[in-house]
Amino acid sequence: MTAIKTARARAREELTREIKEEARRQLASEGAQRLSLRAVARELGMASSALYRYFPSRDELLTALIVDAYTDLANAADGALATASPAPRARWRALCAAVRDWARAHPHEYALVFGTPVPGYRAPQETIEPAARLPLALIGVAGSARLDGEPVGGVLGAQLAAVREHLAPDLAESVLARAAIAWTQLFGMIGFELFGHLVGTLDPADAFFAYTVERMADFVGLPDAE
Repeated sequence: MTAIKTARARAREELTREIKEEARRQLASEGAQRLSLRAVARELGMASSALYRYFPSRDELLTALIVDAYTDLANAADGALATASPAPRARWRALCAAVRDWARAHPHEYALVFGTPVPGYRAPQETIEPAARLPLALIGVAGSARLDGEPVGGVLGAQLAAVREHLAPDLAESVLARAAIAWTQLFGMIGFELFGHLVGTLDPADAFFAYTVERMADFVGLPDAE
């Protein structure tokens, strides 16, 4: 009985993988807004009713793709950090390069999680943990910043205090604020490159990317030395 269950589980895992692969192909050709369970089933030679046993709705399939994208991106960043020099700036460079490399290799998955929201879709709780992994890695690098910890007041100060309490209690609010600026700047820059906004000006973007990564490291206060 155990062997039969194992075989069934393996078959289910394989078909789940095939469903998600076909859904990613549809992301590339049709976009997330037009992702269709019926179309996925048709391409796989399945009845729609059979596919619904794996993903009862389009939103559940989208959620699986989003979780996979966040996880794959965070794994790429973690792998780069694991082999980088201990110097904070070297770790920052490695993290930024890994994010860009992943985005260029997976532009449609990048667009799914960092591009235009899919109308009618609301990300469930299960996406939060994988989505937080990369920002947490960035915060970990920013923890080596050498900046004065001047307070940040007002609404932003309250927001940063809440973030610090849950994610980075040892990080000064000013450093956390700068890390957040660098985080959004990194993804904005990559988005501009992926979606063609640098064509005719800073494309190819290798030099611009390298220059910006260094300036953001300066801004966050990351030293070259360990």
